[in-house]
Amino acid sequence: MMGWALAILFGSAVILLILSFIKTAQSKSSVEQQIEHSSISLMNEVHELQKQIRNIELDAEITAKQAGAMEASAKERLLLREILDMHKRGYSIESISSKNGLNPHEVEMMLAPYTARKMERSMAAQ
Repeated sequence: MMGWALAILFGSAVILLILSFIKTAQSKSSVEQQIEHSSISLMNEVHELQKQIRNIELDAEITAKQAGAMEASAKERLLLREILDMHKRGYSIESISSKNGLNPHEVEMMLAPYTARKMERSMAAQ
């Protein structure tokens, strides 16, 4: 009788141990999913903030160049921001003009105030 009681207790302990491992694995899995979800959410927010900062920097540069000129309309500012952003990311004048439906000369004229300053800096550094 005592042997049976010990066997039942030992069997119960083994079953409880196995259930404990299963529950631990499930809780780790849910915690990992929550961490991954939070990480993805944070990365998306950082990306959006970087995009907003880039737009603010471009707007500041545009505003600085147009300080004496008339205020550009929102549509013109958006087009200039996009062209300036593409130029700063290394797109060629031809690809910028084809993407925005402009001719290359128009793009060069729009970028002239921003590229002239870069040339002045590089000449001063020499």
